Amino acid sequence: MVKCVSILGSTGSIGRQSLDVISRMPEIRVAALTAGSSVERMAQQCRQFRPRLAVMATEEAAMALKKELSDLPTEIAWGEEGLIAAATMDEADCVITAVVGMVGLKPTLAAIRKKKRIGLANKETLVCAGEIVMGEARKYGAEIVPVDSEHSAIFQCLMGNRDPAQVKRLILTCSGGPFFGMSREQLQTVTKADALKHPNWTMGAKITIDCATLMNKGLEVIEAMRLYDLPLEQVDVVIHRQSIVHSLVEYNDGAVLAQLGSPDMRLPIQLAFTYPERRQSPVAPLDLLTCGALTFAAPDLEAFPCLKLARDCAKAGGTACPAMNGANEEAVAMFLRDEIGFYDIHRLVSRAVDNVPFIQNPTLEQVLEADRLARQSVISK
Repeated sequence: MVKCVSILGSTGSIGRQSLDVISRMPEIRVAALTAGSSVERMAQQCRQFRPRLAVMATEEAAMALKKELSDLPTEIAWGEEGLIAAATMDEADCVITAVVGMVGLKPTLAAIRKKKRIGLANKETLVCAGEIVMGEARKYGAEIVPVDSEHSAIFQCLMGNRDPAQVKRLILTCSGGPFFGMSREQLQTVTKADALKHPNWTMGAKITIDCATLMNKGLEVIEAMRLYDLPLEQVDVVIHRQSIVHSLVEYNDGAVLAQLGSPDMRLPIQLAFTYPERRQSPVAPLDLLTCGALTFAAPDLEAFPCLKLARDCAKAGGTACPAMNGANEEAVAMFLRDEIGFYDIHRLVSRAVDNVPFIQNPTLEQVLEADRLARQSVISK
């Protein structure tokens, strides 16, 4: 059970739900909160939770927040330096990494080196530099407890197993997003508004688009490989529209363990705080008599080629993964600005992966350079 938490990305979906969980657990204090540009929401959070440090993405936003909080003793900082300061505060024994994108990598590594428990919701950290991150976690003895519903489900299914060799495969479930069942031809003309209509979850725009392309599930495949030290061949994906079965683990004897629950992120968030204990949560318990039929299907890799691209990059390893991730971040941003079409995301990301020089065992600096070059490739179209 943790006692004090820093939340990186407190104004986003995961950050807000983390604070909702904390609001019901008075024994947990908040050390630091960080956000991008949402000054008003950050000011409200600071007034409620009284962190010692609040961090904004830019100096301009930080100065606006400082003005809003002039009557509070909260220290205000900004930028990457501020994020790292929030991640390494002495009083925080847990850091929730809920920022979106590569911006989460350096603060996560800094928190690991301070032996914090990492409540990991920033999948890009493991996608881009998983070997480095997990190596540092082992070196410093830092706990990584996944907050993503799928990886938390796997984490829970593995709790009673002490021998990784007993695991035959991990099965990640996927809602299929808003376009499940549509053909490639039908998807040619879908819009941003269409792609943002996720059937089961309320999330930020970027991850919602990744769910629509199934890139999100590809990123999660890579994340699972890194978290649980398994090859690509032992990580599968199935479409499960109801989002009740959050993921499964198949063992060598054929037994399959699944974690089921209502589609509410507060359950895995709370577990990251209380593990190895389980506490009463605000999540409504799953009612098997009313949740309806549970169905499963294979993903359509022709209609959703981003999933195949992600698996190909996972197989290649090295700088293919950070190149793919960086390119995808830029392409999704362009799609959200209505500058490109739905399938242009895959086209631009695939081209960027091909354009970035491949390095098999990259250093952190080479990972960051692959990310930069891939973004540059996408921006140049």
